[in-house]
Amino acid sequence: MSIGLVLGATVIICCIFLNKFTSKTGVPMLVIFILLGMLFGSEGILKIQFDNYKFAEDICSAALIFIIFYGGFGVKWSEAKKVAPVSILLSSAGVLITAFLTGMFCFLVLNMELLESLLIGSVLSSTDAASVFSVLRSKRLNLKYHTASVLELESGSNDPWAYMLTLVILSIMNGDVSAGDVAYILFAQIVYGIGIGVLISVLSVLIIKNVKFDIAGFNTLFVMAVAALSYALPTLIGGNGYISTYIAGIVLGNTRINDKPELVSFFDGITGFSQILIFFLLGLLATPSAMFPVLLPALIILVFLTVIARPAAVFLTMLPFRAKLNQQLLISFSGLRGATSIVFAIIAIVNTDYTGGDLFHIVFCTVLISIAVQGSFLPRIAKSLDMIDNNENVMKTFNDYSDETQVQFIRLSIKEGSRWANMPIKDIPFPTGLLVVMILRDNEKIVPSGKTVILAGDVVVMGAEGFYDDTNLELNEYTISDNHKWRNKRISEITIPNNGLIILIKRNGSILVPNGKSILRKNDILVVTAGSQKIKI
Repeated sequence: MSIGLVLGATVIICCIFLNKFTSKTGVPMLVIFILLGMLFGSEGILKIQFDNYKFAEDICSAALIFIIFYGGFGVKWSEAKKVAPVSILLSSAGVLITAFLTGMFCFLVLNMELLESLLIGSVLSSTDAASVFSVLRSKRLNLKYHTASVLELESGSNDPWAYMLTLVILSIMNGDVSAGDVAYILFAQIVYGIGIGVLISVLSVLIIKNVKFDIAGFNTLFVMAVAALSYALPTLIGGNGYISTYIAGIVLGNTRINDKPELVSFFDGITGFSQILIFFLLGLLATPSAMFPVLLPALIILVFLTVIARPAAVFLTMLPFRAKLNQQLLISFSGLRGATSIVFAIIAIVNTDYTGGDLFHIVFCTVLISIAVQGSFLPRIAKSLDMIDNNENVMKTFNDYSDETQVQFIRLSIKEGSRWANMPIKDIPFPTGLLVVMILRDNEKIVPSGKTVILAGDVVVMGAEGFYDDTNLELNEYTISDNHKWRNKRISEITIPNNGLIILIKRNGSILVPNGKSILRKNDILVVTAGSQKIKI
């Protein structure tokens, strides 16, 4: 057990540090996770023997629940609803078109068996939300015409359709199903999946709004339970658990929940760990020597997917919406394949009805090349197609952005002798964009107007537009020791290297906002900013 824990901790630490490398080089992070798994695998350095497809399916399927749920949770519906019709059509009809065209290409050109060809098409028919989100967020791709919202909603909602097609083809492979059986499978997958997803979402919102949890953190546990339940219940009766999970994620993500920033941070960690786990496990499962025989077919399939199947699906489904050509071309190129395709391939392999060729390594190679090539070139393609919008921020597409950065509040205590004391708000020269939103006076909450007079003893709550830090601004803490050269000096008397600025002083458990007259004392903890560079004091 200890060896396993050491190995697991080492892998996670490596992935975290490698993430910094990928953000600088432009190589998608998920590629590194896969390659790291292969490095640890049977033909790598540590030569870990791992070929348990059933175990991998169980682990990856469980991890996908939280990835898909959080994909829905992060959808900002006020933005997404503007593009919901085109996104949903892309995620449903687009998947069907992509699967059919890819399947027929494998059958007619690569001479594979018909059902195996259609199975490959089904498995590879969806785009990967984690891969698309990773590129959009890390590269700050601010796209025109709400394209980021289209890609977000489409890539988050098309996995259930690919999963459904995979199950249908596997059922047909069984040979004992009729057309009526296939029709019922489709009915159950869609109707039960959507119905239970909506039902669980409604009940969950009612509980959240009417029940106050007494222990901190129970909101998080409750949402985790909802995510798991929304997947498990429909699967028990033949419904599509991934559709249900995604719907629950969207509803809860757009519901006012106590401690939501903490919830976002928690799920950021859970989904990040889930992605590391899935991609590392898939890399561990892959055998490099088995990849060489299927490398050429996988490359041919990816080229067809990228150049023919995906563009055909995009242009046909977006035809009624009269989308601009450059938008359609970018959406076509943004069809990154990812972990879900490999997981669906594993589901097919462990199914007793599948007796075909090396589906896992064909799909594995296709996904690896797709993420590496398409993911790396996506920012350049967006720029060459004139799809970059420099006046927008792609993070506004996601719920966690709006919750954390749209508006921020500060509080100021008005002391005796303050310049603001006994002044009406309209006469105070506030900076543009700063607004007094509330005054706390003797346990009374006052909603102010311009005529409201601020009194000594008031606590003034002010609001302003939040700041999203994409400038590498760093805050560093320093403690004033007994023999520090700044001890007992005023801030105006000292010079901080690199144009540093003391923005906060922590003293005896209190927080002080300093000015030039503030004197630094022993054991003061200074919060200092100096751009992107560390400073020594």
